[in-house]
Amino acid sequence: MINVSAYKFVRLQEDYLAVLKVELLTKAKQLGLKGTILLSVEGINLFISAMPEIIEEYKQFLASYDEFADLPFKDSPSKDQPFTRMLVRIKKEIISMGVDEVVPHEHTAPYISAEDLKSAYDADEDIVILDTRNDYEIALGKFHDAIELDIKSFREFPDAISKLPENIKHKKIVTYCTGGIRCEKAAEYMQQQGFTDVCQLDGGILKYFEECGGNYYDGECFVFDKRVAVNSKLDETNTKQCFACRMPLTDKDQADYPTCPHCGGNAAMGKRERDRLAAGESMLGCSTT
Repeated sequence: MINVSAYKFVRLQEDYLAVLKVELLTKAKQLGLKGTILLSVEGINLFISAMPEIIEEYKQFLASYDEFADLPFKDSPSKDQPFTRMLVRIKKEIISMGVDEVVPHEHTAPYISAEDLKSAYDADEDIVILDTRNDYEIALGKFHDAIELDIKSFREFPDAISKLPENIKHKKIVTYCTGGIRCEKAAEYMQQQGFTDVCQLDGGILKYFEECGGNYYDGECFVFDKRVAVNSKLDETNTKQCFACRMPLTDKDQADYPTCPHCGGNAAMGKRERDRLAAGESMLGCSTT
């Protein structure tokens, strides 16, 4: 099974979204794909899974649209299908930040490649590494010396940035997230707030794992599907997630499963959580990916 994530900030006309939704969903169902595709006037954000030949056919189908001809796909394997349904949804934003002034398809901060970030670490450069993810994701792993913002939702990012020390405003800052979509908005927002040298990790942690392995990254990477987490080889791990407080549960944490060591509640998935997962909501909880 191949799991694919991709996003692109591109201007889509509002009256075109309903037509596009039907076309993308119809083709996906014909092929037996599972996952979620988000559409908005600001672009597309997708997480899909199927056998390799089916994924390849859907990639070619997406490439037939001029707007999606250069979608940067990130692939990772899994033993089982991590999604239970195929959904295409129209949203206000493909990643929810709540700041209308951030329009990435019109202006975005510079990118830094995975190799260049690794080289910066190798050279012990004086840079600030900023994790734009939620607290429960960071609990599972992060880059060396990365600053944590202690946020539970990406909508909290603007407020968290306002509390950063003033003396880092003119340092070189590298923002990162799981696949690149959050740090793309984050880096642009920071530029608007007076941070003078901000860039974003191209392709996020998943692309870094693909090109550089686990160098300078400690732990696993949280993903928004039933796999919960992948290691630096992009393989699914044994980590579970508490469906009460959403914190990841490592092998050690699972000693008393289904009791969660973080919240003390029942971490097992109930009917409500199964329904949410079936609808793709767990995957979208980063408001992600």
